[in-house]
Amino acid sequence: MRTKLLLGVSMAAAIAALGCEKKSEPPKPAPAPVAEVKAAPKPASDKTRLALFKPLPANFDSATNPGTDARVRLGHQLYFDARLSKSQQISCNSCHDLAKFGQDGEPTSPGHKGQRGGRNSPTTLNAAAHVKQFWDGRMDDVEAQAHGPVLNPGEMAMADGAAVEKVLASIPEYVKSFADAFPGDKKALSFDNAANAIAAFERKLVTPSRWDKFIAGDDAALSDDEKRGFDTFFEKGCFSCHNGVAVGGGSFQKLGAREPWPDQTSDLGRFAVTKNEADKLVFKVPSLRNITKTAPYFHDGKVASLDEAVRLMGKHQLGLALKDTEVTSIVAFLGALTGEVPADLAKVPELPKSSKTTPKADVN
Repeated sequence: MRTKLLLGVSMAAAIAALGCEKKSEPPKPAPAPVAEVKAAPKPASDKTRLALFKPLPANFDSATNPGTDARVRLGHQLYFDARLSKSQQISCNSCHDLAKFGQDGEPTSPGHKGQRGGRNSPTTLNAAAHVKQFWDGRMDDVEAQAHGPVLNPGEMAMADGAAVEKVLASIPEYVKSFADAFPGDKKALSFDNAANAIAAFERKLVTPSRWDKFIAGDDAALSDDEKRGFDTFFEKGCFSCHNGVAVGGGSFQKLGAREPWPDQTSDLGRFAVTKNEADKLVFKVPSLRNITKTAPYFHDGKVASLDEAVRLMGKHQLGLALKDTEVTSIVAFLGALTGEVPADLAKVPELPKSSKTTPKADVN
């Protein structure tokens, strides 16, 4: 009897256990792992970024100073002619050497009797694209700019426009060349027209590079390192000043916008032109085209290394301590902005011969 009772209890327990198993839900499968979603970085070819830049034109046309063949040819000769200086030893090309990407590689350039200017000589390549001329923007265009160095006592040191005209008028070939270049002028041979001819020549100094091909749609024009460099350049904010067709040259900015520039007194920049307190230490933003070839850097030419120039701009203009890898990346991109100087324009032209009446050199 006791045995039957135990068996009955055991069977009841087993049946109850089975009943529980039937009522319980099967275990749910573990959820599939959710893939981590990351925002894809914008590629260097992203149109919203590239829209801030423009490819270089074939030349920088002027409605008031057309670049006719005769005018450009004359300007080419005048650009290289040292007889436009008091000593007859300094030409435009002396400080803006087209064999050296439109500059001379000096912190500041030697002028009349070896005098040194106060600022670095910027390149003439693509200069016609700039909003203004000179570091302080005191001239509106290359036509106005071409007057300045010839009469500057520390540069080419000619006494005045009349002295320039006297030299040019004494050279028969120039008399004819001015007449050909400015056929509608009653006084074709003039100091103003000499400047216009030089400017017409400079408007042809355009240096397209692989960057122009890239922003025009050729994705293969830049290497992967250069594309990454552009991304770094953009993401760090360099584009805010360096944009447009010349990748700079289109605005004025205070040097030391985020962190004060070390030298606060020796050159006050645009203030010398406007006398406006807000323009102290304001300079024209330089173009970055051919920047790897135009050291030294900044208005005073005191920085020889492009890596250091990039690092200083990050610190003083953007308030950033750029990493070495970031500097290297940006410099890699800047290499893609190096173009080709037009070979026919960079070549030293044959200059017309002086006559017996051409004034002799005066070094006093």
